[in-house]
Amino acid sequence: MNAEEYERMYRLEDSYWWFVGRHRLVLGFLERIYGRRQDLRILDLGCGTGAMSARMARFGSVVSADFSPLALGFTRRRHLSRLCAADAMRLPFRAASFDLVVALDILEHLSDDQAAAREIARVLRPGGRLVTTVPAYRALWSGHDVALMHHRRYVARELTERLRRASLQIERCSYAMTLLCPAVWLYRRLFSHTDSRARATLVHVPGWANRLLIRLLEAENRLIPHVSLPFGVTVFCMARRP
Repeated sequence: MNAEEYERMYRLEDSYWWFVGRHRLVLGFLERIYGRRQDLRILDLGCGTGAMSARMARFGSVVSADFSPLALGFTRRRHLSRLCAADAMRLPFRAASFDLVVALDILEHLSDDQAAAREIARVLRPGGRLVTTVPAYRALWSGHDVALMHHRRYVARELTERLRRASLQIERCSYAMTLLCPAVWLYRRLFSHTDSRARATLVHVPGWANRLLIRLLEAENRLIPHVSLPFGVTVFCMARRP
């Protein structure tokens, strides 16, 4: 990602429906599992501009790790101090260092996502968990993926296979952002080739529409702990190291 994309992400991450919906999905799972625990050792892998790190701080000590110095610079603006420049395929941490690794939309950026899955498993303590999201469906590939330097998009089976090969046990896997999938597909088919340059698809919406989209995603998020949704823009997965 370039500096412009990081700037947009930093500006929108606390309020834009896409980020808010995804963060609330993950936080909902953490609240269900960990309740009011405040002693977790957490790795926010691929922390981006740091909004999720800040939101997870109530659960314990968070290390915000990213390969990009630009990302870490934006994370530092949130007054987060435990920052680490890290390659997800060769993590600079001892084995069994973390109770929880959160890796939101990072595996698709990596040339070897299987190596990253093995590294995540290595740094998790026994019983520790990975919570991850990745973009779904090659059919949704567009200039958005080019701008964000993605290598791939996934179907759920591909993600779970990689995690199982890393000796992680799948606890929950579902598509997410299901209700929005048809609209996203149509938008990217119509407009992905009309721009003169690739750019992340963060379409401006008025405040009322942004609030409505957040509510739709919150309703969907309440289903995912109980029902694996059959399709969506994102794949959500939670796995555990035995």
